[in-house]
Amino acid sequence: MSTKLENLVTALQQVLGERIKSLNTDLGEVSIVVSASDYLSVMQMLRDHATTRFEQLIDLCGVDYSQYGDGAWEGPRFAVVAHLLSVSQNWRVRVRTFAPDDEMPIVSSVCSLWSSANWYEREAFDLFGILFEGHDDLRRILTDYGFIGHPFRKDFPISGYVEMRYDPEQKRVIYQPVTIEPRENVPRVIREENYGVK
Repeated sequence: MSTKLENLVTALQQVLGERIKSLNTDLGEVSIVVSASDYLSVMQMLRDHATTRFEQLIDLCGVDYSQYGDGAWEGPRFAVVAHLLSVSQNWRVRVRTFAPDDEMPIVSSVCSLWSSANWYEREAFDLFGILFEGHDDLRRILTDYGFIGHPFRKDFPISGYVEMRYDPEQKRVIYQPVTIEPRENVPRVIREENYGVK
């Protein structure tokens, strides 16, 4: 491990202490896991503490672990993963927290700390169904407002639940159950006798 990574690990342990549930250094990156109840306070400490000073949230996403490791995963199903950058210290950290309830995944919003979290949290809500407590405008961002379900969940059907089409008789767009007729694709092989020969 490089001196820079060692300094970051030391700084994280000094600032967060027992709030770190696990710390991993792999491929030159530091990842920490914190509990959902500590998530907001940890993120604020990472931003405000003079030792760490993570000024920027550069990414935030949801993760569905339901089929992780070929279904061998036994922990909580949904996680939120945030990537923080400290320009002044020139280092990065990945922070992961797991939503304690699989049926209603709720994690604190960090929009009050970094305004860039707004659209990232809306995306995680839209695609995974993760709720962000304290988010002022949590609504869909990538799917239609009438969309049913969360398409990045591992149990979401590949064809979806409903389809949208224009009905010329009603002169409007309507939703109806998905009607996909199974078909058999037979590959067509094209051979050229002189292919590649000049």
